[in-house]
Amino acid sequence: MDYSDIDLKRDDGGGLAAEAPVERPFPAAGTGDAATLARAPADGDAACHGGKAEMRAAAAKAGQNEILERYAKDYPAGPHDQPQSMCPAFGSLRVGLRMRRTATVLSGSACCVYGLTFTSHFYGARRTVGYVPFNSETLVTGKLFEDIREAVHELADPALYDAIVVTNLCVPTASGVPLRLLPKEIEGVRIIGIDVPGFGVPTHAEAKDILAGAMLAYARGEAEEGPVAAPAGGRNERPSVALLGEMFPADPMVIGRLLAPMGLAAGPVVPTREWRELYAALDCTVAAAIHPFYTASIREFEMAGRPVVGSAPVGVEGTAEWLSRIGEAAAVPASRVATAQNAILPAIRGALAGSPVRGRITLSGYEGSELLVARLLVESGADVRYVGTACPKTPWSAADREWLEARGVHVKFRASLEDDLAAFAEFSPDLAIGTTPVVQTAKQSGTPALYFTNLISSRPLMGPAGAGSLAEVINGAIGGKPRFDRMKAFFEGVGEGYASGIWEDVPQKPKPAKIRADVAINGRKAPTYDAGMGDV
Repeated sequence: MDYSDIDLKRDDGGGLAAEAPVERPFPAAGTGDAATLARAPADGDAACHGGKAEMRAAAAKAGQNEILERYAKDYPAGPHDQPQSMCPAFGSLRVGLRMRRTATVLSGSACCVYGLTFTSHFYGARRTVGYVPFNSETLVTGKLFEDIREAVHELADPALYDAIVVTNLCVPTASGVPLRLLPKEIEGVRIIGIDVPGFGVPTHAEAKDILAGAMLAYARGEAEEGPVAAPAGGRNERPSVALLGEMFPADPMVIGRLLAPMGLAAGPVVPTREWRELYAALDCTVAAAIHPFYTASIREFEMAGRPVVGSAPVGVEGTAEWLSRIGEAAAVPASRVATAQNAILPAIRGALAGSPVRGRITLSGYEGSELLVARLLVESGADVRYVGTACPKTPWSAADREWLEARGVHVKFRASLEDDLAAFAEFSPDLAIGTTPVVQTAKQSGTPALYFTNLISSRPLMGPAGAGSLAEVINGAIGGKPRFDRMKAFFEGVGEGYASGIWEDVPQKPKPAKIRADVAINGRKAPTYDAGMGDV
């Protein structure tokens, strides 16, 4: 990588963080009051409720086949089409909002934009989110694209931004709004246009990869054309390992200490927090797919000639194997790899022994780190029976899958809610770790449960710190079983589900359509449950 001495203008690390968060409609030229336009009913607003098949067909007719085919290859769906998840565009939106000197503009139905911005601010974003509204006329005539282009030109201030991200949601994607025709840069501000339709991207985790991959592709093109800005802290003199996937903030530092005896350094974490880190990431010696579903980003590293290694340094065996594969990919002598292993493995082994986990566990989530957490729990002594992840099977998750399956763990990629509930019913765990509806079902049955995203993935996983981080919360939750038993006994007979509440007459159970999951655990079909009732 050829670096220049150019010093990109920097803000205080928050971009527009000092501003009050607002969802600002950009005026549509010649169409009058933008706020009125944003509230006006549009054919597109109704069309977004027409179903995935209709949206896919419309997108194909609008010339979006190339995008949809690439997404289908990068993010293959499961037999049930896709897992239940929040709008996938939340993932790419969050990546953009976390980057310094990066503006974000959404184009989609007003209800979708409201929901996405609400969720992003709920999760701590303090940035203005741009919004280009539309109605049936501007959508059909192509005026929407002109409005987007005008908004981008209005925003493109190099004193404020390094990049502007424009995201098409479902309706603009299905209508063929051609973000690829936007200028690549305006006054030195990069313009990144992406399509993140709910009918083409299975999960919000994979939408993070769409934006990260698009930015890496842009940065790689810049690096190939000439010198680029050096990292803010200067270029690392040691060969680096770029880390792919969002993780607990302490984990990259722990990985850096693991790599140091091998003469390697931990490189930037992708998705990055600022543009110039993309160059440093591509300048790595090895890319580590900590989260193995970043297919588009991995493609950019491979096109840059960088080898990619899957899995992560979790537990004793996971750390030993990962260091060995990183050393091989980086051409590190075996003696230095052994030195690194010997320096850290006793401490991890001691941390695991000092914080054992006892109990049967089922685990599921949609972050992409589910298999890593399962490995750590197994090495901690837990009886893990099932791991479900909403993310797809990829070559970079193979090592973790094989390790878990060799120890009798049922691994399910593209797991649906029905898969997770079937596993809970089959294995009767002491603790269920999963998404909100799984946690709800478990607690209603009197089983302790933990929400994966907030209580598990928000903890360190790597090195000795990771080895002891889960035991306290896991054992504490399992130890709370007597409280659930007391609560169930106290509320026994008061009614639940359709019979909950106060009734003058005996409540009658409704007869909704039956739903059967397309899943079998140990050859046993999933239980049928009533749609809308949540009873298993």
